[in-house]
Amino acid sequence: MKTYNIALIKGDGIGPEIIQEAVKVLDTVSSTFDFNLKYNELLMGGCAYEQTGDPLPDDTIQGALASDAVLFGAIGGYQWDTLPREKRPESGLLRFRKALGVYANLRPAIVYDELLQASTIKSEIVRGVDIMVVRELIGGIYFGEPKGKDDNRGYNTMVYTRQEIERIAHQAFKIAQTRKKRVCSVDKANVLDVSQLWRDVVTEISRQYPDVELSHMYVDNAAMQLVRDPKQFDVILTGNIFGDILSDEASMICGSIGLLPSASVGADIGVYEPIHGSAPDIAGQGIANPIATISSAAMMLRYALNEQAAADAIDCAVKLALKDGYRTKDLAEFDAKQVCSTKEIGTIIAGYISKCKH
Repeated sequence: MKTYNIALIKGDGIGPEIIQEAVKVLDTVSSTFDFNLKYNELLMGGCAYEQTGDPLPDDTIQGALASDAVLFGAIGGYQWDTLPREKRPESGLLRFRKALGVYANLRPAIVYDELLQASTIKSEIVRGVDIMVVRELIGGIYFGEPKGKDDNRGYNTMVYTRQEIERIAHQAFKIAQTRKKRVCSVDKANVLDVSQLWRDVVTEISRQYPDVELSHMYVDNAAMQLVRDPKQFDVILTGNIFGDILSDEASMICGSIGLLPSASVGADIGVYEPIHGSAPDIAGQGIANPIATISSAAMMLRYALNEQAAADAIDCAVKLALKDGYRTKDLAEFDAKQVCSTKEIGTIIAGYISKCKH
């Protein structure tokens, strides 16, 4: 029986609550599909700062690198917002991504038929939406040098190298080959030299994938098109800051940020996490929606561990739970037959795993 080593980073706010439910589902699916998961809890975020004085202790980096995958909850909270920037939880997260080399952020945006009314966009526009945003994660303006500020001026530098663009482009085209075989590369090449290089290199790489159709779109138009006609997109390939914005926009088309997972992958390791934050205003109340984290666990099984059948079973169980009308508080107004706590929805989804074994 295979055994996989999973680093668990619960983090702050609702992080421990949602990770607990993902582990509940993972334990069920691993016993159903005959493999073992061994968990190693690591610290990151505000909780790490409180215990060690550092939002990202070295032990966390080493523990993650020694694992087969990382399952991550959320970090941050109001009480740490006044710390020096390098001590804030968010700075630890950026350092963590860089240290692990997870350069590709994969964010699916899927509209469930059972939750069409949850979207603020008309049902006929969003029905059937299934988008994968592939965002470059450890380059671009968030990491570019020089940067700085004084009382009168602040500046950041947006930098991409050919190698950084090539590797994220390959990731997007390979994913597109498993989907509808369309990549839309989003940039601002009409204004930015760095975006012109992005467009040139992506076009070059596309010639290695003749079965995938490539299109280009300026980021402002892409933001508009996501609302006007989201079904035109299959895989969206873009840089760090554009992907940060567009993936959040895509998530809201689906109705709730509590539904959507993500994967941050590199050559050696992947980090799997919900796209939402730590939601300190609802922490400890048992009302957080764990579905995004549970679906992130499914992505971990699929992309990191190659346990495809187990990943499919989790996705199936989530859909069955929604189809049968189980909702957390954030979705209670949308055809809810039963409003569930965080723990209850995790237990219900775990209970559907046996029905989803094919």
